[in-house]
Amino acid sequence: MKIAPNKVVSMHYSVLDNDNNTIDNTFDGEPLVFIVGTGYLISGLENALIDKQAGDKISVTVDPEQGYGERHDNLMQAVPKSMFEGMEIEVGMQFRATTDDGDQMVMIIDIQDDEVVVDGNHPLSGITLNFDVEILDVRDATEDELAHGHVHGEGGCGHDH
Repeated sequence: MKIAPNKVVSMHYSVLDNDNNTIDNTFDGEPLVFIVGTGYLISGLENALIDKQAGDKISVTVDPEQGYGERHDNLMQAVPKSMFEGMEIEVGMQFRATTDDGDQMVMIIDIQDDEVVVDGNHPLSGITLNFDVEILDVRDATEDELAHGHVHGEGGCGHDH
């Protein structure tokens, strides 16, 4: 069966940046299982999987435009440290912030004397991603999985809808 929208794909992958730093790798753990066309994967990777089938191994380079987007300097901002009063904060912590464009995840990238620098860019924005993928299985999604927008394991998905 070929990969297409509304198919459930089980795959292993590794992803590296252009400096050969490993960003993620599932080969030594559980495979990634998802429904094609639900927005779970970045478009550059999902598009490369279309028409592949179980047993296929592919290498894919995904530019930022088809991955997590380009970095935008205007999404970095220094805010008063007093906004975090009563909290122990450190670089790398993520928070949900309310902005003019709605809620957005931000990450602390620097802590200064009385300011905290936060970044609203995705941590992988601006990075070219290099994937090695092995397709393990492709099947039709069930009606319940399509209705819920995610894959169900044996006995259901484990939560109420």
